[in-house]
Amino acid sequence: MAVYVDEAIWNWQGMRWAHLIADGEDELHRFAAELGISRLVYQGPPKTAHPHYDITAFERRRAVARGAILCTREEIVVVLRRLKTRRGL
Repeated sequence: MAVYVDEAIWNWQGMRWAHLIADGEDELHRFAAELGISRLVYQGPPKTAHPHYDITAFERRRAVARGAILCTREEIVVVLRRLKTRRGL
């Protein structure tokens, strides 16, 4: 199982944001909790198609330090497609 984070390129409320995803939802929630990210900010079905957390650039640096795999915007799309196929959607 792996956790992935894309580039912090999304600007919102004066900060830059990235997406945190994982091979499994349990791992995603565990990793986010280890980073101190509240489960309240989790985004997943039916609200969004892909389970993820939006994280700040600061949280992204911490995620990478804890082992999250860096992905470009294009690479994260490939990962999301693979996960979607695995879930049978």
